[in-house]
Amino acid sequence: MLALPILVGIATSRFVPGQLLLAVAAVAAYLASAALQAWLRARRRPSYVPSIVVYGVATALLGAPLLVIEPRLVLAAIVVVPAGALTLAVARPGTPRELALSLAHVAQASVLVPAAMLLAGETSAWVLGAATAIAAAEMAGSVLAVRSVIRERDSVGFAARSVGYHAAITLAAGVFLPWAYAALGALLTARAAALPLARRRLASTGRGLRPVHVGLVEAVASIVLVAVALAVPLAAGHP
Repeated sequence: MLALPILVGIATSRFVPGQLLLAVAAVAAYLASAALQAWLRARRRPSYVPSIVVYGVATALLGAPLLVIEPRLVLAAIVVVPAGALTLAVARPGTPRELALSLAHVAQASVLVPAAMLLAGETSAWVLGAATAIAAAEMAGSVLAVRSVIRERDSVGFAARSVGYHAAITLAAGVFLPWAYAALGALLTARAAALPLARRRLASTGRGLRPVHVGLVEAVASIVLVAVALAVPLAAGHP
């Protein structure tokens, strides 16, 4: 989930070395958050504290020069702080992990799109907003599609909502974005519909749809999205 938004940000702007620093800082922040969540789930076991400190300090040291290069990156806190608070609240023992947690992770990862683009000098509010919305929509759709064949695999209603979400995103892409994004949306909608059907067909033969297979499908979807973002300028879809 970290690679996709950064790659979309690069594909819709240009590559600059500062984006490599952004990627490393994002990994450090992710590890710090994961360690903090594990610490809370383990009822504050002291053995997790060194990891929290190391990754937290690394995040600060890597993030400081990024803020010097592009001070507007501080605006990411508007999304990261409340989403991070939600992830920590859900990490407490006895708290059920719901869909909201996965969507909070999507929100946090989404800020990497404009961050990468700002580092590259992108100034168009339309392009910044459109690229961020595209990556966020795809990541949220991936959460729904994967959940429809794993946690909610027995819920026909959830699968239908996943397909409906993808169809709505495709319609929006057809209205506001170049045609290639609408075509990609249609492809992702087909994927959202096909995964639950494939799982049920395989289950009827005594086999199951393995998580690794679902992961490969999502990896291909991400690669195609980055390829489209690289090939089709978002400015072409400016209303």
